[in-house]
Amino acid sequence: MLPNPVYHALVLNLHQPWGNLDQLLNTPGKQWKAKEILFAYDRIPRAVEGYEDIARVHLALSGSLLEALSNPEFQARVYGIVQCGDLLWRLRHPSLAIMGTSYYHPVLPLIPAADREEHIARWRGIGDHLFGRAAQGFWPPEMGFTMELIPLLKKYGYRYVIVDSENLVPKSPMRWEELRYRPHVARFNGAEIVVIPRDRDLSIAQEGGMESGWFIHELTERTKWCAFPPIVCTATDGDNGGWFRNVEWASNYWGAFYRPFCQHARCDQAVVKPAFIDDYLDRHGAHGEVIVRIGAWNTGEHDGVGFVQWTGSRMQQDARKRVAEVSKRIHGARRDAALREGGPIPTKATDWRRRCGACCGRKRAATFFGGRPGFRVVTAILTKPSVI
Repeated sequence: MLPNPVYHALVLNLHQPWGNLDQLLNTPGKQWKAKEILFAYDRIPRAVEGYEDIARVHLALSGSLLEALSNPEFQARVYGIVQCGDLLWRLRHPSLAIMGTSYYHPVLPLIPAADREEHIARWRGIGDHLFGRAAQGFWPPEMGFTMELIPLLKKYGYRYVIVDSENLVPKSPMRWEELRYRPHVARFNGAEIVVIPRDRDLSIAQEGGMESGWFIHELTERTKWCAFPPIVCTATDGDNGGWFRNVEWASNYWGAFYRPFCQHARCDQAVVKPAFIDDYLDRHGAHGEVIVRIGAWNTGEHDGVGFVQWTGSRMQQDARKRVAEVSKRIHGARRDAALREGGPIPTKATDWRRRCGACCGRKRAATFFGGRPGFRVVTAILTKPSVI
């Protein structure tokens, strides 16, 4: 009799800051970097072709990246590198599941609460439109999470969220393997959501490079005491580092690891199987309630607890205060504009770009919202918020 299957949920985060790819293409000596990034995106649906029966990959694409890939001018510019329209269509591959995230990839707990909903709503607008289906899972950028987000995520229809295993605290006794390899429920202010633990150690290995045989052995050893079908989630960036950007199939993540992993999983005697999180939840559900500590994933020497990598210095703390002041002023300007024009408070970017242009001059508004020079304006505003 075979042991319980071990399910593997692969999650890859894909993000480019607004205008970054254009900036790289405009900079002599850095065009190759933009090409590597675009090739990394184009490689994903190609990697799972022919593996529809077994490959299962979750992708979280930021709104700013989707905005670039779906922009006709950008598509025309990179047509000889990657055909973005075809890429977006191929990302509908049955072996790929799209996850929601926030539009411009902020660490959500660190931005003003009034700004969080627009990031989530705007991603829903572009993501659900481009892929023709409503994402069920949510990827918090940098895995930055606070329980305060649960009601907002439920409002926008999310079923589950990925959180780092090191930030989970069980409300009732749980064994080590149960806490890390089983979905749980988290509740806040009457709302609840399923939380999927991300195995930090195995995710670090995924990011740096590994062999399929070693990975399968690790999964079976870590889950051998599970009295339930475990699901092991590994989550990393999918477009950074040579492991993911290498154009040689024999030396990159997809050719050196994932395809051999899928070939092994096809065997009847294989214990480790790729899985979609939704499919697992439909069959096995979630068990036990947890508290998710405020924190993010690890970066370099920081463990992510308390967001110390972004809040530890006085300069960072001062910048957050200025951001909060700017946010307050912008929301006030929105309300004032709505009162003057007798309409609803603008929520879409196009609305407040237009109204900002009416208030402070179209040339300045175009510079702020329409190009890289606008970052000088952002710097000026964050230095002296009273300019708004």
